[in-house]
Amino acid sequence: MLENLQVRHYTAEQAEDLLDQLVDVYLDAHAEDGSLYNADRYRHQLAMHMPRAGWQLVAATTDGKLVGYIYGFPLPTDTRWWDGIQKPIPEGFTSEDGRRTFAISELLVRRAWQRQGIARALHDELMSSRAEERATLLVRPDNTAARNVYRSWGWQSITTLQPAWENAPTFLVLVRTPQPNPPARVGRISKDA
Repeated sequence: MLENLQVRHYTAEQAEDLLDQLVDVYLDAHAEDGSLYNADRYRHQLAMHMPRAGWQLVAATTDGKLVGYIYGFPLPTDTRWWDGIQKPIPEGFTSEDGRRTFAISELLVRRAWQRQGIARALHDELMSSRAEERATLLVRPDNTAARNVYRSWGWQSITTLQPAWENAPTFLVLVRTPQPNPPARVGRISKDA
């Protein structure tokens, strides 16, 4: 149980100073996942995502150390998020207006801090702050632990999607309606503004 977990929301501008730490957590969380998960690719991803309207990060620290975070952004009308989606899908599923869907791009926790409720605390904090009609995320089909966790958190698998970038894996497309969540049980959580 984490007694001193602090959870804080950041805009893209506020998160600029955390960039190196965000990359470090990403690399730590994916240390065993191969060459797809590298610092240069992830810095490029952050550079593409952070300027998007409504980008939001929720970060967890304990004793001043960044141990995990979640981030995402609302999908704009001209989004490429759905490029590579496999059909059949419900009619209008990929139609966006900038307010319909919040896309979660990353939910990461350092390996030494996993399985302590931090991911759930981050997830619930971000989801409870969203006003969009739905949220979406992508998860690898072979990541059984993540799939099971997301299912237990109310996410539903809709179809698959393979992004156009080089060596992109095929992902499951998950969707969830934002709803208030009970507080995670990870000790005392301090929410800094």
